[in-house]
Amino acid sequence: MSPATRSPSSRYRHALVLLTVRDLRVRYSTSALGYLWSILDPLVMAGIYWFVFTVVFNREGRIGEHPYIVFLLVALLPWMWFNGAVSDSTRAFLKDAKLVRSTSIPRTIWVNRIVASKGIEFVAALPVLAVFAIINGASLHVEVLYFPLAMVLQAALTIGVGMIVAPLVVFFRDLERATKLALRFLFYASPIVYGTTDLPEQLHFWAAFNPLSGIFALYRAAFFPDQLDLFTVAVSAAMSLLFLAIGLVVFRRCERAVLKEL
Repeated sequence: MSPATRSPSSRYRHALVLLTVRDLRVRYSTSALGYLWSILDPLVMAGIYWFVFTVVFNREGRIGEHPYIVFLLVALLPWMWFNGAVSDSTRAFLKDAKLVRSTSIPRTIWVNRIVASKGIEFVAALPVLAVFAIINGASLHVEVLYFPLAMVLQAALTIGVGMIVAPLVVFFRDLERATKLALRFLFYASPIVYGTTDLPEQLHFWAAFNPLSGIFALYRAAFFPDQLDLFTVAVSAAMSLLFLAIGLVVFRRCERAVLKEL
């Protein structure tokens, strides 16, 4: 089927694949370590927090669950996907301004290709999680079936947030730095180095309104079923869909103004 006879949705998917592959090639073509860079950052972070909490403060068993390194990685890896995609979305239009102006495909593709490329890096890093789980004797439970649901919810949330920040940064350039500061705060406000169950009981309800809480709970349930809280997951699902809806509205209302500003 030639490009001219493809349906709009088919052309969109084709363009999304091409742009996503381009992103990955550009990112790794000039790198000697290539794929290793996608896993070194979360591994270094996990190593630091493992050392601090298990060696320095001797908190293993009192924060998170054993083995703590697996507990950390199973949330750090999806966090790197979310953090990287939202950070890069702040430059989604500014980085490729000429292409954004000249192409006729829906401009949502400039956010979606970032989310897709970071999602592929996340999937590519999962074998590392499996290796650490095997080495440390972490048991895999039937709740691993929730993994695809967690990925779908995270993709929806990340796309929604990305479509909010991408057009707004074009008008308010300081929002790029503000987003990075917000992400830094969100890292510690999310159950990554700790679990939701480690929080004081009076904070459990409010923690559920951080959409990442339920998403990380779904990931962690594969190895730590006690981390699964259906109320938190339900709230996270609703919040993720809400962010996606808000993102679509903001994006559509700002699209024409963005094209004039670029």
